[in-house]
Amino acid sequence: MKVFKRIHTYLFFEFIPPFAISTFFLTSVFLMTRIPDITNMVVNYNSSITDILLLISYTLPRFMEFTIPMSTMISVLLTIMRMSGENEIIALKGAGMSLYKLLPPVLIFSGITLLITMWVTVYGIPKGKLALKVKTIELARSSIDAALQERQFNDQLDGIMIYVAHVDMGTRDLTDVFIEDRRTADMVSISTAPRGRLVRQENQDLYTIRLYDGMINQVNVQDHSVTNINFGHYDINIDLTAMQKDGEREVRKSFDEMGLHELVQRIRNGFKTPERESEARLVLHEKFSIPFACLALGMLAFPLGVQSTSFRKSNGFGMGLGFFLLYYLLLALGWSGGEAGRYPPVIAMWLPNVVMGIAGIFLLVRNAKERPVRLPLWIRNLSATVVARFRKRIKP
Repeated sequence: MKVFKRIHTYLFFEFIPPFAISTFFLTSVFLMTRIPDITNMVVNYNSSITDILLLISYTLPRFMEFTIPMSTMISVLLTIMRMSGENEIIALKGAGMSLYKLLPPVLIFSGITLLITMWVTVYGIPKGKLALKVKTIELARSSIDAALQERQFNDQLDGIMIYVAHVDMGTRDLTDVFIEDRRTADMVSISTAPRGRLVRQENQDLYTIRLYDGMINQVNVQDHSVTNINFGHYDINIDLTAMQKDGEREVRKSFDEMGLHELVQRIRNGFKTPERESEARLVLHEKFSIPFACLALGMLAFPLGVQSTSFRKSNGFGMGLGFFLLYYLLLALGWSGGEAGRYPPVIAMWLPNVVMGIAGIFLLVRNAKERPVRLPLWIRNLSATVVARFRKRIKP
């Protein structure tokens, strides 16, 4: 019994280094997708380092929701592959330990990462996304430049939605401008112009968006009348001080920005449309299904790593990569199908875990009976080709 405990402890601690390295590396890769936005805010919007660090920290939970399950599978797969390559698995089998007896540390490690991911999805993501929205609105209201992001409908400023195809931050020239102004009661003004310019007045909190050669459509909400006005130039004034005072009210939350209790209460209160209810239930199930992916993927990675005992390492790694991509493909299809109402949200979010779990159990039983499963020939050849090219590129 003491021997088993030592082996289990050894195996458990072997998972930690590759898990930590994978989590750091994958999270860094995801953060790199935010580098253009961060650079833009530093250069053009004069955001402080503190603001940038806060924005990054608010974004981390959303990335870690996916990087932790990914790292769990990678750490288990690489550790077992290394042990298989160094014949440690064969030695343990010769000492009387079956694959089933080596499974507890895998399950314990996957269970711990499951709990970490569940904390991230239930608490970290709602708080992070809400704080990110509040901070972005705060930056936009402190400088209108932050609300003029290219090719995006920006509604951070209360009562005004702005779309600009191109912004020259040097000259403040705007191209293809669309502005929806709802600041006047019972009146919606939609202004469009092929070009414009952002002008800052002597009062630092007062800006003017000057439009040239455009058109205004004014819609009266009460009598549904529409007035069309063509103009040579037209000024829209924006007082950031007034908007900051008006904007102190509570920020409207999306479903993934709600806490667990708040989301459950919202679902119990009901929705006007079935699409909204499906979306809310998808978010609810996602908070738990993605953490359980740690267990399903970890369970699957264990027999895949053992595969390298009987076959080439590229075979086990290729199967791991294939199942990994399959999981996220099923998750994406489940979300789109569940949102469209083609099947219930519970099936949409939990089916990938069920598929990975069944595949893991099947492969474990096959490997325990010394009958590993081989990939089709064309997949093995493709995997070997990719590995060979990768090795060729990294050689000096």
